[in-house]
Amino acid sequence: MQALYQALLSEQTLSDIQGQFEEDSQLENVDREFFDALIAEVDRRRSDFDEVIGRLADRPVTQIDPVECAVLYGAMAELSARSDVPYRVVINEAVSLAKRFGGTEGHRYVNAVLDRAAVELRPEETTGTG
Repeated sequence: MQALYQALLSEQTLSDIQGQFEEDSQLENVDREFFDALIAEVDRRRSDFDEVIGRLADRPVTQIDPVECAVLYGAMAELSARSDVPYRVVINEAVSLAKRFGGTEGHRYVNAVLDRAAVELRPEETTGTG
């Protein structure tokens, strides 16, 4: 989430930020493969995510707090590309991050948007027909 947040606040590309994280020795316990895949998915599909989030949210993506937006991007990438992670786990992790780092009620906003997104991105799993 920190990399996504940094990209939202700076002029740097996700590739540049990803390189900085690779050089950071404090990230020894991070699952690098997962991190790299998540960053690549957000980088590749950011405009798609903007469209989905903008349609499901009550405001344009540009008006969403950067912390909540970073959490949404990460969760959207997981919902889109990581079917091995149950959608409820993705949403719960996102809500936890938003509670920890976001605004007072930001976690509720993240939860509402992701509940709607999961229905679109994983209909078989969310409706129980899969």
